[in-house]
Amino acid sequence: MQLSCLPVSFFSDIIEGRMRLGEWARMARELALDAVDLSILFIPDRSPAAVAAARRQIEDEGMRVLMLTTYPDFTHPDPAQRARELALARETMEVAEGLGARYVRVTAGQAHPGVSREEGIAWAVEGLTRLVETIGANGPIPVYENHAKPGAWQYTDFSQPPDIFLEIARCTAGVGLHINFDVGNAAAFADDPVALLSQVVDRVATVHASDTATRGALQHVLLGTGVTPYVPLFRRLRQAGWDGWICMEENARQGREGVAAAAACVRRAWAEACEGE
Repeated sequence: MQLSCLPVSFFSDIIEGRMRLGEWARMARELALDAVDLSILFIPDRSPAAVAAARRQIEDEGMRVLMLTTYPDFTHPDPAQRARELALARETMEVAEGLGARYVRVTAGQAHPGVSREEGIAWAVEGLTRLVETIGANGPIPVYENHAKPGAWQYTDFSQPPDIFLEIARCTAGVGLHINFDVGNAAAFADDPVALLSQVVDRVATVHASDTATRGALQHVLLGTGVTPYVPLFRRLRQAGWDGWICMEENARQGREGVAAAAACVRRAWAEACEGE
């Protein structure tokens, strides 16, 4: 297992310029993370020169970008907007490649009022499929998440309900789309998060480690202090032979100490899941 982190606790600081990407990379290195994750919101200037400069900030600290998280809205009811979302998603893939990122987290889209289950699934499958079809063999790998709601959106993710997530996953099984499995979202919205993981475990490329205070709603807390069953989930991954990247979605708002505590939690849970192998 290798460990990276999306610094949700520092989103405002990074977006508003109070923390440079190099500072985030330095903190991650000092905490012995293996890589860092970025949000596309951190890259307002997507010109090749600006992207290259962002990459240098991180690599100058001895770190690399593992994942770029993005927010395509493939379920928008306006077909013209869906076309724009696809074009934007392709642009973000180019940004990820410029950053040296191996993975790009992608989403189905928002639960726009009036969009039926059938429409939303069809539009999400179409958008995700068309995005994958444009990716070169050596380009970043898009990973579709059982997602909830980012601050950048007005509505929750259309595929937040596990049954819709599974249907979209099923319909994209043959196109080469991988999964970024978010354990906190699974704990919040699935009756049995381990059973949900089991249905897609053969497609899981990366794992988002987050935590929630309660089931039925996503209430971010420090990793390891909520209801997410880390050890059973990690054991299920190990049973499938998985030994990849765990990307912490750290949103405890406790600064450096929160990232350090989250990393310690994930490492303990992984070690316990591997006991007896």
